[in-house]
Amino acid sequence: GRNLIERMFCRLKDFRRIATRYDKRADNFLSAILLVAAVTWWIN
Repeated sequence: GRNLIERMFCRLKDFRRIATRYDKRADNFLSAILLVAAVTWWIN
């Protein structure tokens, strides 16, 4: 289970916006994470 979580975070960090945290507000950052998670789920 831990490997699955670590691979998910690695995929999230592939997106520069998530890795560098451009969004300063928590709600904008959360929406970006959810969007990236949906895109990676759709691609795989």
